[in-house]
Amino acid sequence: MAAHPLPSHSGIPGLASRLTKTPASTTHKSGTRQGEEMSIVNIAARQRMLSQRMVLQTVLATRGSALHLQAARASLALFNASQARLLDTPRHLDETGARLIRRAYEAPTGVGATIDAFARQVGATLDLAERQSPRTEAALALLVDGTDAVLDALNLATTAFDQLARTQSDAMMKELAGIVASIQTVAREAKVVSFNAQVMAARAGAHGREFAVVANVLSGITNEIDGLSLQAVALAGRHR
Repeated sequence: MAAHPLPSHSGIPGLASRLTKTPASTTHKSGTRQGEEMSIVNIAARQRMLSQRMVLQTVLATRGSALHLQAARASLALFNASQARLLDTPRHLDETGARLIRRAYEAPTGVGATIDAFARQVGATLDLAERQSPRTEAALALLVDGTDAVLDALNLATTAFDQLARTQSDAMMKELAGIVASIQTVAREAKVVSFNAQVMAARAGAHGREFAVVANVLSGITNEIDGLSLQAVALAGRHR
């Protein structure tokens, strides 16, 4: 299939303003190496970049580029796999978090239908381009017309995952603060025990030497616990 030059207006009004300049590639670099675990928030954010890459690759594929056809299919596969993972997230959340994500995708104003329709349109356009169908241009125009809508949908989805991450972080910090408070309480009680033990050892004289050693060790441990708990409090404060 011979490749044809892509006109500056791409044959579709407004295309240049809709597409971001993204190099065509079959690899997907998003700040992490392939196979490296990504956070759910990063996956949601990556979907926006992938959506624009897919549109650009699809445009070039419809102009006869077999390389971009292959790249677009690879991008679509990654997009669909990532979307499936995002939609599976509520199964691993508490009731509040699951409700937040389901509302973002499944509510009457949810974004799931828009994102799914976009992915299907990319696939359909690529199929038509591969067959050199006369309906390719119409399918491409429909895909490009939906670019703004899918970007808005993906932005809303990312916002929901950002909110989920903040909520989880706040809950974790609250739990950490409770643990630190409990540690500090235990440390204070241990200090009292250590002090009393040292007093009793002193009264016992020579017979209390071994007891005094244990009391001193206990005192050192409680001081270390104090230092660690203060570090944890400082860390929690910096995180907030």
